[in-house]
Amino acid sequence: MPRYALKIEYDGGPFCGWQRQRDGQPSVQAAIEAALARLGAAQTIAAAGRTDAGVHATGQVAHCDMQREWDVFRLAGAINAHLRPLPVAVVAVARVADDFHARFSAVERRYLFRLAMRRAPATHDRGLVWQVGHDLDLAAMQAGAAFLVGRHDFTTFRAALCQAASPVKTLDEISIRRVEGMGGPEIQFSLRARSFLHNQVRSIVGTLERVGAGAWKPDRVRAALAARERSACGPVCPPQGLYLAGVGYADDPFAATEGSGGQPPHPRDI
Repeated sequence: MPRYALKIEYDGGPFCGWQRQRDGQPSVQAAIEAALARLGAAQTIAAAGRTDAGVHATGQVAHCDMQREWDVFRLAGAINAHLRPLPVAVVAVARVADDFHARFSAVERRYLFRLAMRRAPATHDRGLVWQVGHDLDLAAMQAGAAFLVGRHDFTTFRAALCQAASPVKTLDEISIRRVEGMGGPEIQFSLRARSFLHNQVRSIVGTLERVGAGAWKPDRVRAALAARERSACGPVCPPQGLYLAGVGYADDPFAATEGSGGQPPHPRDI
C-alpha cells in the first residue's frame, strides 16, 4: 500500500481539535478520514501534532496509506472535493517511504501566534487572532522571551494534565515582531522546537503579554521558569490566535510538490 504525506491547513474554529473524538464531536482528523474513506481508503491517520480546539494550522502534516498509486495532484484534488465545504484543505501531497511517519519522523515543529492590538471588535480576523485592547512593549517581551530559549524544565509552562513523559524541552527559537495586520497592528510570536508540551505555546504567549503590558518585568519570566511550578505561570492565552505553521523533516517530502492541492480531480477519482 503506497504511503502519502498530506500538508494540511484548517480553521480550527468549528472543530474540537485535530483528534477524532469518541462522542462524535467534529474534528479535523475525522473530516479527513471520512474523505479518504470515500476514496476507498478507510483508515486511521496520524498527524505531526494534535492541535487543541480552536487552534488553526497552515502547515499540519499527516500521512495515509492508499489502495493504489495516485498522482499527487489528483489525490489532493480528490480529498479536497470530499472535504468541501469544511474549512480544511490539503495544500500538497507527496509520495513517501513506507516507514515515513508524520509524527515520529518529524525533527521540528513551528508555531505562529497572532495577537491583535485593537480596541474595536475584530471583523475580518474574528476567531483568527487573540485581541487585546492595549499596546504592548515589543522590546520588553523580546527580553523576557530570551530567558526561555534553550533546554529547560518547562513545568511552569505546561498544562497540569500534560501527558509528556518529561517537562524538559529545547526551545530552539522564539522571535517576536510587530506587523501591520489587516485590522491594525499585530504582535506575532514564532516558536520552533522539536516538540512542545501541552499548552506550552499558549502559556508562554500569555506570560509574555503580561510583560508587554507592563504588569511583569522581563526578569520575572526567568523566575517563573526557574520555579518549575504551574502557579508561577502567567495567564494561558486563548487558542484562536495559535497556528501550527510548519513541520520539519530530515528530507522535506513536499520540496517538489508545493501547491499540488489546486488541481481539480478527474470525475472517476471522486
